[in-house]
Amino acid sequence: MSISLLNVSAEFSSTFRLLEINWSIEKGQHWVLVGHNGAGKSALAALLAGYGELHDGTLTSDFKRIELVSYESQQALIEQEREKDSADILDVIAIPTKVHELLCAGDDSECNGLQSPLCLRLIELFNFSALLSRDFVALSTGETRKLLLIKALMAKPDLLILDEPFDGLDADMQLRLRQLLDELAVDIIMVFVLNRWSEIPQFVSHYGLVSQGKLQSTITAKDTSAVGDLSRLLTLQQSSFVLPEADSSVTRNYFMPGDTIISLNKVAINYPQGAIIEDLSWQIKLGQHWQLSGPNGSGKTCLLQLISGDHPQCYVNDILVFGFKRGSGESIWDIKKHIGFLSNAFHLSYRVNCSLLHVVLSGFYDSIGLYQQPTKKQIQLAQQWLDVIGLADHEATPFQQLSFGDQRLALIIRAMVKHPPLLILDEPCNGLDEINRQRILSVIETIAKTTSTSVIYVNHHSDDVIGGITNHILLDGDSLDCEVRYADSDV
Repeated sequence: MSISLLNVSAEFSSTFRLLEINWSIEKGQHWVLVGHNGAGKSALAALLAGYGELHDGTLTSDFKRIELVSYESQQALIEQEREKDSADILDVIAIPTKVHELLCAGDDSECNGLQSPLCLRLIELFNFSALLSRDFVALSTGETRKLLLIKALMAKPDLLILDEPFDGLDADMQLRLRQLLDELAVDIIMVFVLNRWSEIPQFVSHYGLVSQGKLQSTITAKDTSAVGDLSRLLTLQQSSFVLPEADSSVTRNYFMPGDTIISLNKVAINYPQGAIIEDLSWQIKLGQHWQLSGPNGSGKTCLLQLISGDHPQCYVNDILVFGFKRGSGESIWDIKKHIGFLSNAFHLSYRVNCSLLHVVLSGFYDSIGLYQQPTKKQIQLAQQWLDVIGLADHEATPFQQLSFGDQRLALIIRAMVKHPPLLILDEPCNGLDEINRQRILSVIETIAKTTSTSVIYVNHHSDDVIGGITNHILLDGDSLDCEVRYADSDV
């Protein structure tokens, strides 16, 4: 079995094309595509699965089944369910899709009601049995990623394309997936898109360097000298930066360092299928920085939503946020004006196709899209932030035409642009190449060390440590235990 691309050019948007791709994948090979954000790695992987508009060249394949798991496929599934939710405007009662229905959907599934040996094994491996009866919309982004992985593997593909498969998974689940892929590599040809060099499986036999929409070079894993050169090329240190100042017309000093800005007193989150969080107390003072950890499904996202006001149960709990007792008549915008926020779910929901500059400017107004006239000062500051992340030359590019990694960079600085009292970053480095990952970690560390902004940082990767974050809250989804460790209670 093989797939071959001969002088292929393909269009993915009005501003991005793959050009003159010459590439073949043979039986027994396993590939990883590497390159900087915006290079075209994900587009090339998607092209193998039939996406993109072919303009020149020929693509031939004798693979009977190709499966792709990517941010784009995850986003498409979420959008499909959101369209069902909007059916009420047509006087139709939307019935949420259950997780087990999605796993069995399609005529290509041999799940036999999820009772086949393969299905049962995958469900057990990914700790998914308790989620089968849930509504799909109730899944976290990490759980959604696991669903896509299970569904792809159930299809028994000849070619499996995995675009950042480990992002969004906790450490234990990453290990389980690696072990499973090691086993399946004997029978399934795999192509990976990976930004973290440490995540490249040992069985990968070939590397492809993608740059500016072209497959610039290919090397074999046996050529260790060339692999080392490629690694160094992709991990060069970034240049220094200056943190842009705050806009005084938006950022006002309502609080002083040491003031309690968040107080949760014995809060709980309960669903019909059981509790997720129980009897949790947590206080955050201005200038304190926190790492939030826990396995997929332990309640990290729900906890952050209690703080941001996006969870309906925030009104039935004892929560004090920026001086407001939740449920006392405050509006959600009274809360959000003090918070800069980024999460996987927020990224997937940012579907407005305004310009990159307008995305950053929307951070001043806590909106998705820009609906107010920014000041000259705000435009200048947004441009300075774009310069920090190396995207100053793309300020006019429509957001949806950027790569996932470049979108991520834009949404990170959108959260930072107003210098909020509280900055919540839920797995900010997902989708970033090594250079941009180090750049963003450096920016977060600078904010933590040199400003009064408090940072809550969620991350599953032990190597993404940020200096200055010394307090830790750990959730355990199975026992509902919560460990809160204050390292600097006196700010």
